[in-house]
Amino acid sequence: MLRRPRARLRGSVRTILLAVAAVAGLVTVPALTATAITGGAPDGEGHPNVAIILFYDEADHFRYRCTATLVTPTVLVTAAHCTAGTAGKTIASFSSTISETAPSNIPTAPDVAADGTSQTGYTQSGVFTDTRGRTWHVGAPHAHPQYSDFTDLKNWNDVGVVVLDTPVTGIAPAKIAPAGYLDTIAKSTLAHTLFTIVGYGTEVRKPDSGPQKPTALSYPLIRRVADAPGQKLTPQILQVNGNINDTRGTGGSCFGDSGGPTFRGGYQVTVTSYGYTENCRYLDGLQRIDIPVVQSWLATYGVRPAA
Repeated sequence: MLRRPRARLRGSVRTILLAVAAVAGLVTVPALTATAITGGAPDGEGHPNVAIILFYDEADHFRYRCTATLVTPTVLVTAAHCTAGTAGKTIASFSSTISETAPSNIPTAPDVAADGTSQTGYTQSGVFTDTRGRTWHVGAPHAHPQYSDFTDLKNWNDVGVVVLDTPVTGIAPAKIAPAGYLDTIAKSTLAHTLFTIVGYGTEVRKPDSGPQKPTALSYPLIRRVADAPGQKLTPQILQVNGNINDTRGTGGSCFGDSGGPTFRGGYQVTVTSYGYTENCRYLDGLQRIDIPVVQSWLATYGVRPAA
């Protein structure tokens, strides 16, 4: 079955969903209720170390968005399908609310506001404040060198990082799970184990007007959180049931949540990788970061698991 990256590009939902190489983006999508990833609830300041990341091309034009987690003062961990093949700068914000309604007024370039004015402090510090008072951190993206680009489930390695120009202060980094942490969950209890998914993805719900078919919508563009029960664990992937109608949990990931964290037991255990349906009501595929092939690569950026 075609696996759809939990990312969002400019263009129609169908075009994005059918593009196997598609990556995350910002422009138009939703979740089943007005307050969710798909279900779930607004995160507020529940996970202040989770950021939205915006990617630009080499001409500094905005391309797409993903979600990431601060794991050291200068490193964000995300999905490789977000960071692979990028040419321009990347910026990240830890603001829990990016925009309640259109327009989002995201920076049109890493150092230019939506109104065309230069951002304050960008050239000096790698950190700037935009016209809405949101703080953005500038960095460079990198993808795992063994990322299989959705072609080899046994060697998925859908993990990337964004290395920030300057350290983030005042936000405690997330703790990466020790190696093999997810393997300690008994197969018989996986379906009754909840995993907390966080991201800036879209909502899927009935629109306010027009055909009342649940649709991926763009606003509000905020950080959300949902709990999803486990479904399957492989050496590379944790799959969870992200259906909001599953009474064991509260929802799952959707477009724009790519690269966002999943937490269990106080540790980050995965990054969001893919989903199976365009209405975000089925299985979510989450790339494990508690495995040696990922942890040894993250260590080259100074990222190490909890003891």
